[in-house]
Amino acid sequence: MLPAAGSGTRRWARNSEPELDARMATEITPDDRILVTGAGGFLAAHIVPALRNAFPQATLLTVRRKDYDLLHETEVERMFRQERPTILVHLAAKVGGILANRTYPADFCYENLVSTVLVFESARRAGVRKLVGFMGGCSYPAAARSPIGEDQFWQGYPQPESAPYSAAKLMLLLLSASYRQQHGFDSVVLVPGNLYGEYDNFNLEAAHVVPAMLRKFVEARDADQPSVTFFGSGRPIRDFVYAGDVAALVPYFLTRYDSSAPVNISTQTGISVRELAEILRDLTGYRGTIGWDAAHPDGQMVKIYDAARLHGLGLRCPTPLREGLLRTIRWFETHRHGGEVRL
Repeated sequence: MLPAAGSGTRRWARNSEPELDARMATEITPDDRILVTGAGGFLAAHIVPALRNAFPQATLLTVRRKDYDLLHETEVERMFRQERPTILVHLAAKVGGILANRTYPADFCYENLVSTVLVFESARRAGVRKLVGFMGGCSYPAAARSPIGEDQFWQGYPQPESAPYSAAKLMLLLLSASYRQQHGFDSVVLVPGNLYGEYDNFNLEAAHVVPAMLRKFVEARDADQPSVTFFGSGRPIRDFVYAGDVAALVPYFLTRYDSSAPVNISTQTGISVRELAEILRDLTGYRGTIGWDAAHPDGQMVKIYDAARLHGLGLRCPTPLREGLLRTIRWFETHRHGGEVRL
């Protein structure tokens, strides 16, 4: 399917997949202990406050790698033994941008495979009632047709540049379905689009496109540099979703969604990388020119996530792109000199 004519953002038609049944699946009580792994990460910084606001009656627990190394079975078992969670939001993962994935493919594959398997099995043994896990849209096949519906998982190999990470994260789908079938273990897999927002990783080796561009524009503006160059042609079209919108939906999936069918969390809106750069240049106040280094690959040319299943549940990601980007820029400029930003 081709994007609609005209410049700017592009809306994509819904697919015809039937809506899923949504029903009260899990009641959060004062006896519940909600554990968030990977609590030092970008998405966790948005999800933890959302959980605290949604479930003030429950005990909210947050852990990081310095607390428990989830690559070791004894450490995973110790986490469940000491924290005693009844609900688990599993965010711990090794993540990074395209440069990091190219440099450390084995690490991305190994660490995500091992931690995911160990956490699922230990959660099941510990009697956890509900698990919500996350995987990236990069796990879809490189040749997936946009808008990419959840039925396209397993229909091809992921984009080669990030395949070790992407294929490892696919195990979330298999674990969720197989543990539900054999053990009745209730887990949900959510698939956000290209996340951006406050608390992101702005390290240029590890950063994704929005934080990398944002940082380059701000620093070029402050240094009065005449131009900024980005990799690729700028022609690829991507689907960006504000992290705060994703976080706001997690309480719903903890309490009202009882299925291992994955759900895309997306705006179903496409914008080219070149147009994104123009918006960021405008919002950061940079006045120089933008160059494109076409010697570097573009990757998949169009990648938009179908949000029909999400919309069928009555859910939306409402923050407009410009508004979300402006919030992110303001946060970055406020905190970048105080040691609170990952640079």
